[in-house]
Amino acid sequence: MSPVSATSQPVVSTAASIAPQIALRGLRKTFGKVVAVESVDLEIGDGEFFAMLGPSGSGKTTVLRMIAGFERPTSGSVILGGVDETALPAFRRDVSTVFQDYALFPHMTVGQNVAYGLKVRGVGGAERTRRVGEALEMVRLGDLGARKPGELSGGQRQRVALARALVTRPKVLLLDEPLGALDLKLREQMQLELKSIQREVGITFLFVTHDQDEALTLCDRLAVFNAGRIEQVGAPAEVYEHPSSAFVAGFVGSSNVIGAAQSPKVLKREGTYAIRPEKIRVFTGSAKPAAGELRIDATIREVVYTGPTTRVVADGPDGLLLSATILNDESPDTAGLARGEKATLAWHESALRELVS
Repeated sequence: MSPVSATSQPVVSTAASIAPQIALRGLRKTFGKVVAVESVDLEIGDGEFFAMLGPSGSGKTTVLRMIAGFERPTSGSVILGGVDETALPAFRRDVSTVFQDYALFPHMTVGQNVAYGLKVRGVGGAERTRRVGEALEMVRLGDLGARKPGELSGGQRQRVALARALVTRPKVLLLDEPLGALDLKLREQMQLELKSIQREVGITFLFVTHDQDEALTLCDRLAVFNAGRIEQVGAPAEVYEHPSSAFVAGFVGSSNVIGAAQSPKVLKREGTYAIRPEKIRVFTGSAKPAAGELRIDATIREVVYTGPTTRVVADGPDGLLLSATILNDESPDTAGLARGEKATLAWHESALRELVS
């Protein structure tokens, strides 16, 4: 297992480099003395569903606003469809944006809201009507064109905003936390709808979110942002299974991090390592792990039943706190999983990931 170099840069897959619809070169943005975005280089392919993931204040929304033309970079370039559009105003860029608050006109009907962008562009009445109908059918609101936004549910308003963005047939659709105001079930439903619509229209979707489950569910690739920089770029499985840093391991999903001070005693090796909770198995009583597995003795601190899974938190050697996730099948074996019980935690060597500390 080779360590990740502390100087390594995010690598963009060659699939997206063949024909990038969005290319960012040395992008930097400051607000006074505050550096919001620093040295961002990124390529996003034509027709790709790409997510920018990170906590609040990590720079992801500022990058989206620079792509849209709402903010001018302090330095660097925004290249769309092979053309440097850094200096172009927002209305001259072939992109549309969907915001979390939808920004619908409350006095207009659904159909009028969707048609607004076409009307501004001078598209004729008959063509407008046809394209509005197509857009509403695409988001499954074909029979609601005469209603006002106030008569719709949150999910329906989100679909109207999506139809309004798509009706102008942009090359790029920018989505800034568009599902953040929805409840969990509706949010999950809209995630699947978005993915289906993106496949249908075939254009580039750039999705900003702080929700790692949402990013992993939706995107073809994602960039993980931290403090204005990109920590890692890759496919969801690559970023989840092979995090490049302690930040990525902790932010994308849950990870147990074994620090450089603990690893010589716990793992008998130098370095900082991460292991996902679902990779750890818990043995109590006479049950023992298989030969060849890495193992440590621990004491169970907490057992939390969550329905599909049971989460076990245990105290290991040298002050190490580890979390394990056990899948509950039809007959879960939870014997011995109680606070204060002794246990053995075990995992395969291949489950360890060495990190930049």
